Amino acid sequence: MFNLLAGYTIDVLQPYAMWITVGLISAILLAGIIIFFVKKDVFRKFAKIAGFGFVFYALIVGIVLLIFDIIKHYDAAYLEKNYVSKDIIPYVFIPVLVTLCLMLGSAVILFVINKRKPENLKQASVICGIVCALSLITAIIMIALFYTNHIVGDGYYTDGYGELNSAALYVSAAVLVIGTIVAALILGRKDRKGFDTRCIAFAGITIALSFTLSYVKLWRMPQGGSVTLVSMLPIMLFSYVYGAKKGVLIGLIYGILQSLQDPYIVHPAQFLLDYPIAYAVTGLAGCLTYTNIFKKLPQLKFTIGALIGAALRFIAHVLSGVFAFGAYAKDAGAASALAYSLTYNLVVLIDVALVIIVGIMLFSSESFNKEIGKFNTEAFSDL
Repeated sequence: MFNLLAGYTIDVLQPYAMWITVGLISAILLAGIIIFFVKKDVFRKFAKIAGFGFVFYALIVGIVLLIFDIIKHYDAAYLEKNYVSKDIIPYVFIPVLVTLCLMLGSAVILFVINKRKPENLKQASVICGIVCALSLITAIIMIALFYTNHIVGDGYYTDGYGELNSAALYVSAAVLVIGTIVAALILGRKDRKGFDTRCIAFAGITIALSFTLSYVKLWRMPQGGSVTLVSMLPIMLFSYVYGAKKGVLIGLIYGILQSLQDPYIVHPAQFLLDYPIAYAVTGLAGCLTYTNIFKKLPQLKFTIGALIGAALRFIAHVLSGVFAFGAYAKDAGAASALAYSLTYNLVVLIDVALVIIVGIMLFSSESFNKEIGKFNTEAFSDL
């Protein structure tokens, strides 16, 4: 009974959360504009109070909605109704949740160490990184075991009807993982090393804001995916400030969190392509941060980075659609799995278009550039 109530609650709360969030953002923007022109000397103070207030709101709303979402999606009755085995809980849900908790816990640990014993930060970072990597690998193995047992021979994803191409999925995921790591190392070679207190705090705020905004769905797709209220903007802003390497890491954590919010998984490599990889590559939006390219045009600099991150995310989703969801293309009567996947995933481009529009507006403000510059004076010293 409690699980059914939770499912009903999340379905009722989500639209209200969307409109309340839209209304709150609109009210803050309107008040900010009025204060800026009427009483400019208090604008900065207002912006800080409004910013902290919205972050607090985002944390509360995000946590509440995630809890109800988890209860709904992993309820026995819900799983049975959607023809999913209960084994998904120990094999998929728990490993992914543990990995996410370890990543977030590591951020807290590193934050504390950086405050109290910064000389131990490097060793702690290595240990936390190894633990999180092992947890992620374990989660992928568990997911592989589950879908090996429950997808093979089901007659929909296999046996000739829109057959799932396992080998192509693994190759695609491997190529994108390697490519993302190499790109982050090359493009982020001038990034500042380590996570200071301000960076860790900004990372936490970034994930909270992106996650809450991801619940504000302007347009939802039937097999997963949606156009949201610029949910990727905080992730891309973080990457723009701190560079590609840190941006990829924060995107990875956010991707795992997304897999708990709106799970649509049929294969371990498809899980990687649609969640950790797809959101990690958006962290490459900061690839131009520490370059002299368009240093006087932050709007253009942000736009190019955002387009690079969005294009790679689009590729990840398209590859997943082609090799994992061919059956859906046949059901839709599409000419090919590629045509279906390209069309279906256009929502990514619409999503980033909204992000770029808002990003250009923000970076056109001298006050915003000064506030952003405080997080990383090295990258913004000449703005």
